[in-house]
Amino acid sequence: MTTNKTRIQRVKKNAHENDRHSGCSQGVLLALQDEFGIGSPEVFKAATVLSGGVARHGETCGALLGSLMALGLVVGREKMEDTQTYRDSMDPSADIIARYKEELKKQFGFEGELQGTLCKQIHAKIYGRAFDMTDKDDYKAFLDAGGHGDNGCLKVCGIAAEVAAEKILEIEEYKKN
Repeated sequence: MTTNKTRIQRVKKNAHENDRHSGCSQGVLLALQDEFGIGSPEVFKAATVLSGGVARHGETCGALLGSLMALGLVVGREKMEDTQTYRDSMDPSADIIARYKEELKKQFGFEGELQGTLCKQIHAKIYGRAFDMTDKDDYKAFLDAGGHGDNGCLKVCGIAAEVAAEKILEIEEYKKN
């Protein structure tokens, strides 16, 4: 029997490995889709442009966006008129964001608090500076700094998938009881 801990570690590892192909949002989303049997190829495809802080613009972390998309597949509404489901989805979303920030700090050993979830802010904490991922030379500098290494954005993807898997499993347990 597969334990929740095993499932969480598998999702974390798969998201980490998926980002070797670039695309943090898709890497995280795919790991969660595969583990929990959620979503579709179209949902995965829609996440293509969210990586690197939304089309490499350094905005909200793509790995976090992938985890929130997966959560939305579990707790999201199916009809625009379903305002209650919309409202109910905000608490678990906020919980993932808070856990994500906590785990980044813990697993990377950040000094001080992470002020937000912008890709640029996370890069500054990990690499000591932000990168303009739309600039060819700065993108190369990101890669040279270890951006797609095991202790860079691949690790960030693992963390995003880990906290989302924990939350999804909590929701599944709650629904059973």
